[in-house]
Amino acid sequence: MKKRLPILLLLLAILLAVPSSVLAQNYSFSVPEETVHVYWNEDGTSSLDYVFVFENNLGASPIDFVDVATPSNNYELSSIFADVDGHPITHIQDSEFIDQGFELGLGSNAIPPGSTGRVHASIGTVRDVLYPDDNDENYASAVFAPTQFGKEFTSGNTDLTVVFHLPPGVQPEEPRWHSAPSGFPSTPVTGFDDQGRITYTWRDQSANAWTQYNFGASFPKAYVPAEAIVTPPAFSFNFNFEALIPFLCIGFFALFIVLGIVGDRRRKMKYLPPKIAIEGHGIKRGLTAIEAAILMEQPMDKVLTMILFSVIKKNAAQVVTQDPLEIKVLDDLPEDLRPYELDFLAAFEEKAGAPRRKALQKMMVDLVKGVSNKMKGFSRRETLAYYQDIMKRAWQQVEAADTPEVKSQKFDEVMEWTMLDREYGDRTKEVFRGGPVFVPIWWPRYDPGFGRSTGAPISTSRPSSTPGGGGVSMPNLPGSAFAASVVTGVQNFSKGVIGNVSDFTSGVTRVTNPPPKSTSSGRSRGGGGGSSCACACACAGCACACAGGGR
Repeated sequence: MKKRLPILLLLLAILLAVPSSVLAQNYSFSVPEETVHVYWNEDGTSSLDYVFVFENNLGASPIDFVDVATPSNNYELSSIFADVDGHPITHIQDSEFIDQGFELGLGSNAIPPGSTGRVHASIGTVRDVLYPDDNDENYASAVFAPTQFGKEFTSGNTDLTVVFHLPPGVQPEEPRWHSAPSGFPSTPVTGFDDQGRITYTWRDQSANAWTQYNFGASFPKAYVPAEAIVTPPAFSFNFNFEALIPFLCIGFFALFIVLGIVGDRRRKMKYLPPKIAIEGHGIKRGLTAIEAAILMEQPMDKVLTMILFSVIKKNAAQVVTQDPLEIKVLDDLPEDLRPYELDFLAAFEEKAGAPRRKALQKMMVDLVKGVSNKMKGFSRRETLAYYQDIMKRAWQQVEAADTPEVKSQKFDEVMEWTMLDREYGDRTKEVFRGGPVFVPIWWPRYDPGFGRSTGAPISTSRPSSTPGGGGVSMPNLPGSAFAASVVTGVQNFSKGVIGNVSDFTSGVTRVTNPPPKSTSSGRSRGGGGGSSCACACACAGCACACAGGGR
């Protein structure tokens, strides 16, 4: 026994020589649940409310400290309160383990090995969290990344939920969500909280606790003070290699900007929400030609022209002047007008250009939403093929007619379906090349100068479809003139009513299909992560994706 004593004393000396922190910090745990509410406040600050559920592994050290990252270093420590399983946490101070955040000392309520604990932390005030939106100078960008923990400490899946509460007063059609991280639904669940604020909710039950996930939204700057929006620092140049980094970034971003502009223009014309592309089963029959045009995402000036022809044919309106386009709503409106036709007529009661465009945009938003609702459970692919076939058969009926009278009559009957053809203008000119067109009875309501320019009588009788049929002879136009007049209707809409088609469409798209947005546009520091961030962003628009390291 006497010989063993020196060995025991030597082992004890070695143990005493090892820092206690090394012995204690054998962390090994999972985070089965993490929920964070992010409140974007009217004063430009943010408030955070975290709930973590920790499962400490057997054989690990107790979870005695939890590090919580903040979106910026400018937070009020005194605004933080926290608890573990309902027991108040009194040790709350700037973290010694991460660069940007605070630590919670659980003390006597540390979570022992093999046990589960719930840690709740609320941060009342965090400043410097909003940045200019890269895509719209009138918008502020808010980007946030939940706290993550060091991968060497954690394992397993995390049911992660992030809820954005937008500033008070923001209207449903105004905000935009950014593209979601991988694994999360591309479209968040939208709603309202108990204060009436708009909420965006993202959830992934198979996330993890060590990956940095960036979430973002943009809303009009008018809802927060201008001084609350962080302006990027002025560019400075040094004659060294590091100074070349911004120029390299600029070169890459210039390429991305060019590609982005092209892609953005294409995206703006896609005004249907992405969920409509989720395949259901079967064909949605019974859509009008105008609703089919929405499903095909036809240019909006053409859709509006189709509605114009529809209300004219139904004897609900007549064109007063074609350039600029002005219409008169007639008395005794027919009962079969559809809601979008009534909204269309109401828009033209507005005399000023801006209110009229706004009313037409609202009409289009309602029309797009209506088509989206009708398509629920049906296959968009099969339905598109169905209406494409109707369009083709409509042209076949016109082209198969063997006399100008019959061709004109057939064209009148199926005109709205032929307009679904993206080559509608050229094909109309080709079909009526070299022959007269017997104009339909509603034509004078579309072309106010028709009778005066041709001297032709205006008759309400339809021409006979067969020789000697006894029908009253209808006025006619050369085929090329008729086709040109129809095509001009679309041009008049884009030129004199809605202005730039892309701008008009983007006003609709912002509501029906908000643009996905890169998390980098909100600037990297808009996001909080449990990070000891040693990497640096080489240029203002880059996103810092530094590895996490919280306990």
